[in-house]
Amino acid sequence: MDPVELFRQVAATVPAYGAFLAEHGIDPARVRTLQDFQRLPMTTKDGYIRRHPLPALCRGGVIGDLIAVSSGSTGVPSFWPRSASDERAVAARFEEVFRDSFAAAGRRTLAVVCFALGTWVGGLFTVSCCRHLAERGYPITVVAPGTDRREIARVLPELAPYFDQVVLLGYPPFLKNVIDTEDLPWHEWNLKLVTAGEVFSEEWRTLVCERAGIADPLRGVASLYGTADAGVLGNETPLSVELRRFLAARPAVARELFGESRLPTLLQYDPRARFFEEHEGTLLFSGDNGIPLVRYHIADQGGLLPYERLLGFARDHGFEPSAPGPERPFVYVFGRSHFTVSYYGANVYPENIAVGLEQPTVAGAVTGKFVVEAAEDARRDRHLVVTVELMPGEKPSDEIAQAVGQSILAQLLRLNSEFAAYVPAGRQMPFIRLRESGDPEYFPPGAKHRYTRG
Repeated sequence: MDPVELFRQVAATVPAYGAFLAEHGIDPARVRTLQDFQRLPMTTKDGYIRRHPLPALCRGGVIGDLIAVSSGSTGVPSFWPRSASDERAVAARFEEVFRDSFAAAGRRTLAVVCFALGTWVGGLFTVSCCRHLAERGYPITVVAPGTDRREIARVLPELAPYFDQVVLLGYPPFLKNVIDTEDLPWHEWNLKLVTAGEVFSEEWRTLVCERAGIADPLRGVASLYGTADAGVLGNETPLSVELRRFLAARPAVARELFGESRLPTLLQYDPRARFFEEHEGTLLFSGDNGIPLVRYHIADQGGLLPYERLLGFARDHGFEPSAPGPERPFVYVFGRSHFTVSYYGANVYPENIAVGLEQPTVAGAVTGKFVVEAAEDARRDRHLVVTVELMPGEKPSDEIAQAVGQSILAQLLRLNSEFAAYVPAGRQMPFIRLRESGDPEYFPPGAKHRYTRG
């Protein structure tokens, strides 16, 4: 993508962006080079999107043919127009996953969309992109039960035997919960997963693959980096997964590369479709969408890695990946920083806690959902408190709580050097509160889960 050309088109055709430039005293004719482009002010949801009427944000002041809704972490709805051309462009990311990871060009594939349906971004957009692949000649059939688990359990046994493979597409904790709790012959269906919306660990990938009968973790589970603002920006490839699994097993090497005590999602992106930039440890992107976006600050923590740099880094640490992958740059994404908890000056990341719950000693008793807090007792002493959801049928017990606490502590000490150095030894063991499945206070069914509380 030529970002300067995109800028010129947006400045000339999008009323809100023209007004935005005028407010900042910018003459579009003077933006001629990439350096000029990179000096442009960033656009944001509050400073740009919410300040203008919806039609003014679109080309020619005309809203597209489909509107999706997102509420994000604030609960305030945002409206995102779409068009068929947007979907066709994003379908290329789905095509790469289905073609290169799932070999779907030669296999009859049942795509089961388990994202929420209705006005929300994920479900209908995913349905549309999968149908675009069918239009391109892939033998793909789509069924969309959404997040209705009873409907998923009803349609899968009826339809799955007619196909060579079944692909579940959804939010990672939801897919894991379906696999864990629905008594279905997953191992017979050549199952694959496409996830989005949350960073997960490589322990999570291994655990879910074992439970679902997925033999090859590199080609059986693929994560998408998707946003309400612009659809899918990047996707995991077998190469990026293999590199991430190498780094997951070597926390010190991962910290050297990413500068954090947690492992981000590692994906590849097509620079012809999206132009990424880094800004103070966060990501900006530019792209042509239903609402064209120029230097849009999405507020995700992350960064960019050129292809040769990352491959060279791996080789310098004695690793030569075997999985194929396009020679395209990588983007890594941590998510938003306010989902961390500060404890004795150490940032405790939900990703660190999750790995502790995915260890073989405790994974059979818990769902993987939790809430982490730094709470004060009556004496104003701070404690790290982790509330953990049990698997259906499990009851709280001292034995499970002790095993969960020890597993979480072991992974915090292994993965988080700040925690090991800053937190006094007598305060490192987390206090574990166990809750039965579907607990209405901490784990209400159907709600998008939040892993931290202030």
